[in-house]
Amino acid sequence: MIPFVCLSIGIILGLIVKNEKFFIYSDKVSTFALTLLMLVIGFGIGLDKSIVDNFIKIGINCVIIATAAIAFSVLLTFIVEKTVLPLDKIVSVLKESNIQLNDQNKQNELFNDKNDEKDKKKSNLVWIMPASIISGLAAGIFLRSVLSSSFTDSFFTVALIVLYICVGISQGNNKEIFFYFKLIGFKVILIPIAILLGSLIGGISSGLILKLPLYISTTSAAGMSFYSLTGAYMTQQYGIEIGTYGFIVNVMREFFTILTMPLLIKISPGAPIAGGASGNMDTMLAPITKFVGINLSLVTLLTGMILTFVVPLLLPVVSIIFQ
Repeated sequence: MIPFVCLSIGIILGLIVKNEKFFIYSDKVSTFALTLLMLVIGFGIGLDKSIVDNFIKIGINCVIIATAAIAFSVLLTFIVEKTVLPLDKIVSVLKESNIQLNDQNKQNELFNDKNDEKDKKKSNLVWIMPASIISGLAAGIFLRSVLSSSFTDSFFTVALIVLYICVGISQGNNKEIFFYFKLIGFKVILIPIAILLGSLIGGISSGLILKLPLYISTTSAAGMSFYSLTGAYMTQQYGIEIGTYGFIVNVMREFFTILTMPLLIKISPGAPIAGGASGNMDTMLAPITKFVGINLSLVTLLTGMILTFVVPLLLPVVSIIFQ
């Protein structure tokens, strides 16, 4: 119940609070909680000798899960594009409306200079998170003979609660999404639905191939690039070894999407968007836009916003269904 309660509190706060400083402090607290979570996850991995010894096997499993999640997301998105939602029509609408990433008008405030600082902070997280994991891992290995995994439990629980509330605040404050829906049309929601279903199918199929419990493969695939929250949630639910899957699978999803971008864009304009999933809202937005074009940047962003909102709600549901 922790995710649902904390998210609800955060969303309510995001909707009713109007003070801009509140959201700035919330963003800083969220970054601190994320860093602490990654340190604790890394520390827990280092403390557990069996995880360190089996890290190569876990890594190979994560590669297969991430690849399957991307592949099925791309496939279902391609089917949506070729049947009910041709993206070239959306491009025409956006060209007529003159809405694109580099516009500086009032309505498109998400893309103005005021948000450059937020983009820089998000890009900083790309190196802060791995650095925190590695630092925690080294500390865990070094202190393995002195401390037990129970040492990290209280820190982890508090950081997770804070993170969920901050995610909820961000979602409650994200009112621009309704304007974008009106502009593009509600049919665009079919793209994130295709990505979501593709990720779940990828998680199920890879779990069957690897003979892994489906709650491990499917829940980690359901993270859809939201690696920090997925790793934290799975660690809290199932322990540090399974939590490692949640983190690595979704980091790999972003990495493989960037690596295969030249191939994905040859399949269809929606293929890179499908690969990026929830990461399209922040870290993946710039590289994907370079390939799909500035006129589809809004579709990329909207897809990321929807999936970022869905992932925290989806993880508990998927883990319960496949437990």
